[in-house]
Amino acid sequence: MAAYVPTQHASGFSAENRCGYYLEKKKRFCRMVVAAGKRLCGEHAGTAETEAEGENARKRILCPLDPKHTVYEDQLAKHLKKCNSREKPKPDFFIQDINAGLKDETEIPEQLVPISSLSEEQLQNLITKLRKASEGLNSTLKNQIMSHPALYDALHDPKNGDSVTKHLKQQASILGNIEKLKLLGPRRCYVEFGAGKGKLSHWVDIALKDAEKVHFILVEKVTTRFKVEGKHRKKNSVFERLQIDIQHLCLNKIPVLIEEKLPVVGIGKHLCGVATDLALRCLVETYAASCEERNEEPLAKRIKNDEINTLTKEGNEKHVPKKWTPVAGIVIALCCHHRCEWRHYVGKEYFRGLGLGAVEFHYFQRMSSWATCGMRKTSVEASDITTKKNQNDDGEEQDASVYRITNNSAEGLPGFLTAEEKKKIGHLCKLLIDQGRIQYLQQKGFSSALQYYTDPLVSLENVLLTALPNHSSLTETTA
Repeated sequence: MAAYVPTQHASGFSAENRCGYYLEKKKRFCRMVVAAGKRLCGEHAGTAETEAEGENARKRILCPLDPKHTVYEDQLAKHLKKCNSREKPKPDFFIQDINAGLKDETEIPEQLVPISSLSEEQLQNLITKLRKASEGLNSTLKNQIMSHPALYDALHDPKNGDSVTKHLKQQASILGNIEKLKLLGPRRCYVEFGAGKGKLSHWVDIALKDAEKVHFILVEKVTTRFKVEGKHRKKNSVFERLQIDIQHLCLNKIPVLIEEKLPVVGIGKHLCGVATDLALRCLVETYAASCEERNEEPLAKRIKNDEINTLTKEGNEKHVPKKWTPVAGIVIALCCHHRCEWRHYVGKEYFRGLGLGAVEFHYFQRMSSWATCGMRKTSVEASDITTKKNQNDDGEEQDASVYRITNNSAEGLPGFLTAEEKKKIGHLCKLLIDQGRIQYLQQKGFSSALQYYTDPLVSLENVLLTALPNHSSLTETTA
């Protein structure tokens, strides 16, 4: 609990012109600058303790838009007009729940309990259903671990730590796969879903060099620091950031896509669970399908002959799209299947075809976390490995050699399952969920595939989803 300390505190000194309110939880003084002649900042001047001290007679109240901060009561009306938490006007490309899926398909019985509360018989029945549904699926995916010259210098920078190197290896492989699918070229719009800082788009732009008419749309629902687009000022490429949840994003309303008719390439690195399903529906259902329904002179949008000749002379003929297509391809590194949701899941039809529904999906998506957390090899199995420290993608240090079974996961470890069995079940859950996405894309006219794009020592989330339109002349064998 914070408290007003009119004198300097032993564990943290209030600097000159800084607030004299001591934050007990943080063990330091507030660092806000105070007005001339004041001892406290506006946030702390109206607290009960300071009012008792006679510091300020004006009353401060919680902001009704965001109770995390306060405001002077007599200035509430003025504050509400400029508060950062106020509802802002929605952009044209915001359409409520356009990519969400149907509400009448979301009902999950209330009696669902955590996996740790299931009986051994109930859990065994779920595992039996999972194994039966997974029969015939190829659980060993093709290795497509690649790299790209654009990241050579960055990968070999001696200043890199383990975490940076791992991210660069993943970005290099994704970029290599994009090029292998012939999606790396001029006159395209790259939409990076879950963009974060935009590093993947950054490397795509570096690889494209001076390619003509390249547009990047970075989709991220939260404010992000250290964004990369400020470093890109090339004439031939444009970066545009959209702060919006993918659930509400309508690409048909993006001006550049309306005016330029650039083929869209959907990309993403570690797009968490539900975000992947939202992105797929955004691309192939909301955007591509509506473009085809409108049938707005698709043949007239082919690249003009003289432009093709120009590109051919420049040696870029292998990257020239043969004709305009709304979605030229999709390359997404998958992640966090335990965060999927039945309503948004695009593979519901696939699950129903296997005799499965919302209940099974709920437990399978929870069990998918068994593939990547809550278990490690025993120290005996790893005794011949030299101990060293690695960092995971979140910067948390992990011991790479001393493995053990841990019970700190939310679900716990069922007593009749070994760690290895649990891991295999988790991978089956991921595979089944991803197979629903593959079937969805195939039904929408895409040739899609799953492959490993990086080593599991680099990232345990190492599966890449790729898709190309069936009618595209760029389609390679990806099945």
